[in-house]
Parts: sequence; C-alpha cells; structure tokens
Amino acid sequence: MTVALMWEARAVPGRGEELLAWALRQEPAERPLRREAFRAPQDRVLVITWWDADFDAVLPEIPEPDGELVTRAVHRWRFESVAAD
Repeated sequence: MTVALMWEARAVPGRGEELLAWALRQEPAERPLRREAFRAPQDRVLVITWWDADFDAVLPEIPEPDGELVTRAVHRWRFESVAAD
C-alpha cells in the first residue's frame, strides 16, 4: 500500500521562502518513495511524502517549525493511494 503524508504550514507574512527552505532541510530518518514540496500565496508551504507502508504505520513526520516562523500550528493529513497514472 502507498500512504501519502501531507504537511502544510503558513509562514509569518514575508517569511514564506524561509519556511520553504526550513522544510526542505528536514530530512526524515527513513527515505520516502517520493517527496515533493510546493508553495502557494499567503506564504504557505506544502510537503507531500509517499511511503510503502500500512495506513496506520508509524512514519517519520516533518516537525513543527519554530513558532516565530509560522502563524498557526502545522496541518497534517494522511491518505491512502487508490489510483495513479
């Protein structure tokens, strides 16, 4: 089974590039099948990692960044892949 972990944070205004750089430096203890990072308006950063694991497996997560870098707690979601091209 393939599980995708999504991590999304919103930086303090004007610090989006700093948050993106911070997120890209976070290396998990194990290597995922794939990892992709995105940015969006309002200084938002999204990182998705794909894993060959059961849905409820314990997997390495990107931590919370310093509270002075973000405007709110990180949002996290876990999805099971059901179709891919």
